[in-house]
Amino acid sequence: MRKNFGAKPFLYPQPVLIIATYGEDGTPDAMNAAWGGIADTKQIALYLSATHKTVKNILARKAFTVSMADAAHVVEADYVGIVSGNNVPDKLARAGLHTTKSEFVDAPLIDELPMALECKLVRFDEESELLIGEIVNVCAEESILNDEGKIDPSKLCPISFDPVNYAYLKLGEKVGNAFKDGARLK
Repeated sequence: MRKNFGAKPFLYPQPVLIIATYGEDGTPDAMNAAWGGIADTKQIALYLSATHKTVKNILARKAFTVSMADAAHVVEADYVGIVSGNNVPDKLARAGLHTTKSEFVDAPLIDELPMALECKLVRFDEESELLIGEIVNVCAEESILNDEGKIDPSKLCPISFDPVNYAYLKLGEKVGNAFKDGARLK
């Protein structure tokens, strides 16, 4: 028997995305967002309120980075989500996070988060709060790469947001092979 919850934003996994920008004065800023994902082969879609300092920065600079929050930085990732850059302009520094300027866009990379998408603004619809970015580069620290030079999720240790229990979950182990295991049913 199933239990009905009504219309809720319950979907697993919900990636914990840390969106980083530069403010008008060049100060790095970041926010935590769970409502986003890949929208096309070179686009990311995020649902963000225009009241966020990060959104104001994106609209001004037309650029941002999106890092996957990881298990080693749960506290820092949560902090940048519960503190507003409108009120705490140095929240990245207070979180103990450091940045390096992206080579590809006018936005910072968070040094402690080992993987990031570097993006240019495509459009933002204030009414729906949908922000679309073009992914111009993906960068990853060598420490999270496997022997073949590919990103190894077990080394990245990305976390997921649990919207039902308000928790962060570490993603689990490999359970199958995409585009291969289903072929057994043909």
